Amino acid sequence: LPEELTYSFLTVFLWTCIFHMIHVMPSQKRTNKHSSSGRLTELSENDGKTLHRTKRGWMWNQFFLLEEYTGPDTQYVGKLHTDQDKGDGNLKYILTGDGAGSLFIIDENTGDIHAAKKLDREEKSLYVLRAKAIDRKTGRQVEPESEFIIKIHDINDNEPKFTKDIYTASIPEMSRVGTSVIQVTATDADDANYGNSAKVVYSILQGQPYFSVDPETGVIKTALPDMSRENREQYQVVIQAKDMGGQMGGLSGTTTVNITLTDVNDNPPRFPQSTYQFSSPESAPPGTRLGRIKANDPDVGENAEIQYSISNGDGSDMFDIVTDKDTQEGIIIVKKQLDFESKMLYTLRVEATNMHPDPRFLQLGPFKDTALLKISVEDIDEPPVFSRPWYLIEVDEDVKEGSIIGQVVAQDPDRTKNAIKYSVDRHTDLDRVFNIYSGNGSLFISKPLDREETPWHNITIIATEINNPKQSSQIPVFIRILDINDHAPEFSKYYETFVCENAKAGQLIQTVSAVDKDEPPRGHRFFFELVPEFAVHPNFSIVDNKGAREKLWTICHYYYSEECAKIKIILMSFK
Repeated sequence: LPEELTYSFLTVFLWTCIFHMIHVMPSQKRTNKHSSSGRLTELSENDGKTLHRTKRGWMWNQFFLLEEYTGPDTQYVGKLHTDQDKGDGNLKYILTGDGAGSLFIIDENTGDIHAAKKLDREEKSLYVLRAKAIDRKTGRQVEPESEFIIKIHDINDNEPKFTKDIYTASIPEMSRVGTSVIQVTATDADDANYGNSAKVVYSILQGQPYFSVDPETGVIKTALPDMSRENREQYQVVIQAKDMGGQMGGLSGTTTVNITLTDVNDNPPRFPQSTYQFSSPESAPPGTRLGRIKANDPDVGENAEIQYSISNGDGSDMFDIVTDKDTQEGIIIVKKQLDFESKMLYTLRVEATNMHPDPRFLQLGPFKDTALLKISVEDIDEPPVFSRPWYLIEVDEDVKEGSIIGQVVAQDPDRTKNAIKYSVDRHTDLDRVFNIYSGNGSLFISKPLDREETPWHNITIIATEINNPKQSSQIPVFIRILDINDHAPEFSKYYETFVCENAKAGQLIQTVSAVDKDEPPRGHRFFFELVPEFAVHPNFSIVDNKGAREKLWTICHYYYSEECAKIKIILMSFK
């Protein structure tokens, strides 16, 4: 009821003002009004008669109407009136145009206009209509048809609406106070040119003291210094837009802004402990991973990428550290073969460094950290180790059976120094030519040697711990058989030589050669001679051919003998 009374009061007050303005308005302000001295005559094209037209006398101005009227009666718009109306009911008023007959109803006798329905300015803000005044008796227009406007006056019936229900924004952490985050916008469907119904003011309902909003532009800004993503990453800010310039009674709308702080590299890496301890068996091959360490960095992404390195220590040549790109951990790796008996403990200092430091935050301290790394080497039961990687033994082929030809030496590298026993791998000495004393590794001959038959013997010696037979090692032993002159020279083949009866003295009839199975370092020298029974009155002679490793001798014919002759040659060699 109070709301209806308010609208009724506003309507009566408005129309009182309007009619007061109309009646006090000068005559030239009235629509289509001519001066009293002005009478127009015109010739009708139809009948050619002279028509006398009276002066125009419409009495109205632009009409105004409040939207959303909810009173009990129809809303009065205004009155059409002409000074030709004598009040005797002879004139009839007719209304045409926008909404005539449906939205707007005219009393044809009095010219009073009423709004039949509630109107919404946001749907249509003005209506253009036309009015006629008709003489009921003659049916003629006493006034020309005239156009007028009914304008809908706005009331504050629309709340501000944001362009989005939810806004999403981000800003780097540690931004300065007053840094712009995002701008929100609300619109009001009310008339911006009439009153303050569409004048919007922004305020922040939720999100203080971290953010603020500009009341006129809707720009959200940071309000606190040094906002850290690591302390809080997500913020939900609620912004209100209120019309009527934010005054009491204004309508309002709200929106939510989800703000995320993005990461900057403002945190150096830090090891959670100052010392780390690892152990490795001495048998660990190079490349073995011993463990992982991690320096904590609360930053994310590339701001948390760390490079690990060994800065100093007594094991920098024995160990290495590499970075796992996925987990940002440092992996400790064996770099060289370890030996418990040589060194049991290594101490290293490792360093973790940010790969992408931000110059703006270097004053916070060095973006790196160090930790101590202690690695102990564990002793394991290792197999015997020979004094050499292989052995070479030289022995004369005429050495007697049972003679010692050499010795191999192995020992247990462990601190226990277990006793060692030696043996020959019989797969490498099927004929059992060699044997070994199990206690001291001395090799001796079990069978005669023959260089011409087997100049080299390659055997394998096994050293085994007596207390732990599973721990054993093998070593190759190469035995070279040295030659002695134990073979007579031989002709390289059987010779059968023929000579013609007319052969001349000194003629070459055959070249012979010899071989010797022995192999002295400088080669053989052979001496050839005729057997004694042919050497007294020889028909043939032998001459040294020289110039070859095997000396060649020539049999020459000196004088005539039988058709064919056979000779014997004694072959001797010397070294």
